[in-house]
Amino acid sequence: MRRSPYRLVAFDFDGTLADTFPWFCSVLNGVADRYRFRRVESHEVERLRTLSARAIIADLGIPAWKVPLIARHVRALAAWDAGSIRLFPGVAEMVSTLDAAGIGLAVVSSNGEATVRRALGETGRFVHHYACGAALFGKARHLRAVAREASVAPDAMLAVGDEIRDAEAAAKVGCAFGAVAWGYTDPAALAAQAPAHLFGEPGAIVEAVAY
Repeated sequence: MRRSPYRLVAFDFDGTLADTFPWFCSVLNGVADRYRFRRVESHEVERLRTLSARAIIADLGIPAWKVPLIARHVRALAAWDAGSIRLFPGVAEMVSTLDAAGIGLAVVSSNGEATVRRALGETGRFVHHYACGAALFGKARHLRAVAREASVAPDAMLAVGDEIRDAEAAAKVGCAFGAVAWGYTDPAALAAQAPAHLFGEPGAIVEAVAY
């Protein structure tokens, strides 16, 4: 019988556990006006979903020095709207099943911990490691931190996310990357990163990890 090599799954939050892409699109142009970068028209959204975060930043004309300011502002907006954030269908069941199977669970996110915990609600009781508030390109350090906290070697951890920067962070740490097809980035663009797994729905994570 096959046994999963993973002892810890480190989830991204936005676009992986929580369906925040519609919310993000609803606030983006207000943020653009505030920080004076190019607004995004509706017809551009699908094209931008094929790009990495660095490419999107360049496309919108955002200077590097503004990125931390914008990220902090978006975190504050998300905290304000945390009560309206919903998990994707099947996520709560997936998380509880992984916990029951003895798999350690973590959330590594650029979003704030209070926002993440509020949105997770009762599902959060299954998550024992949080590393939130990561810089846009600072997730590798946070992945290492949760692995140390859980006493798990990187090769026994699976990072699950929906963006190319999640794949890049996992590669820096030396852990496997599982891409989800329901988040911010187009699935074909994620597949081009050669992830260890490309998940079509939350239940597929259980099949790959718990058995």
